[in-house]
Amino acid sequence: MQAGFDRRRFLSLAATATTAAIAPRWLVGQTAVPDRIAQGRILAAQTPITTTKLAENVYLLQGFGGNMVLQTGSDGTLLIDSAFSTSVQKVLAAIGAVSRDAPHLLINTHWHYDHTDGNEGMHAAGFTILTHTKTKERLSTPQVISFFHFTVPPSPAGSLPTMTFDDVKRVKHNGDSLELVHFDPAHTDTDIYIHFQNADVLHAGDTFFNGMYPFIDEATAGNIGGMIKASERALGLAGPKTKIVPGHGPLADKAQLQAYRDMLVTVRDRVTKLKSAGASEQEAVAKKPTADLEATWGKGTFNGDAFTGLVYRTL
Repeated sequence: MQAGFDRRRFLSLAATATTAAIAPRWLVGQTAVPDRIAQGRILAAQTPITTTKLAENVYLLQGFGGNMVLQTGSDGTLLIDSAFSTSVQKVLAAIGAVSRDAPHLLINTHWHYDHTDGNEGMHAAGFTILTHTKTKERLSTPQVISFFHFTVPPSPAGSLPTMTFDDVKRVKHNGDSLELVHFDPAHTDTDIYIHFQNADVLHAGDTFFNGMYPFIDEATAGNIGGMIKASERALGLAGPKTKIVPGHGPLADKAQLQAYRDMLVTVRDRVTKLKSAGASEQEAVAKKPTADLEATWGKGTFNGDAFTGLVYRTL
């Protein structure tokens, strides 16, 4: 990729991407956007992007939607996840504030819209999209998210990856070695992690919600056992100084990931005991197995009752 990317060209690409972000082509012919996606786009449009430097050329970008990681350098900028379409202009501005390198590669951690809705705008800005094979499959077809009772329409052609992999992909980029590895079904069946080996940065995607109960998408094969295995796999990669990027929540270290893993195991074991004793889902929820965990972990989208139900159904 060209070093010293011309700023006028960057702003031109940003304008093109903004057009795609404001009116994504997949809306054409749709009578309604699922409410949750529409609300997410509104909140994303209102939320600024913050930038945190993680290493010499690696940054954490956070707005409304999934956490993003940016790598800069003469090979071109590499971005992990694209958040919502209405964030595209702000994300490009945040990139432009730290780098004039040309757009190069966008990697999605999994298929969910709060991590991929901006794909079309980022592709219009010059990024090539790389995902796991199952992510492309799910983006290409309607997907039901049963927990929220809505269907996500297929993504437009401009949002779809042109490069995919099945199990492991290693990428040399901007002086670092990146390892992309598919998890067994955990949050979904499309999850991957991205490990910047030299920078010592690990993006765990939505297998890790830092400081809150996670969402487990049972409709796309997510399950509590897989979430635990994914967190244990990430712990095996992390060292004492590794910067761990969760799909949602603040930047984490190994101790915070360990606490998250321990919480998952505790809830799984408690709900398993109730289910094995014959309790229905409603009865298990009524027993409040997360009562002592609520003050620490019940600060996100899901309270203990909702998470207990997810665990019960995915055991």
